[in-house]
Amino acid sequence: MDIETRVLLLGILKKEHDETLNDVVLKLEQSHLFTLKEGKKRLKDLKNQGFIGENSLTIKGELEAKNIEKEFKL
Repeated sequence: MDIETRVLLLGILKKEHDETLNDVVLKLEQSHLFTLKEGKKRLKDLKNQGFIGENSLTIKGELEAKNIEKEFKL
């Protein structure tokens, strides 16, 4: 998994309850991590891989995001 996708997954883990997945993609797009089109593609890929459900992380996604969070803390 590349760094941009990992940051997206971490952003979803840290999103506010009233934020949507698209809000997270828009925030990261504004920070110039990726374009909106690329962000939506990454979001779709994460859904296809089973990391994301309707509007939140699956258990698999949450575990992976927490591991990513630990890596970034090092």
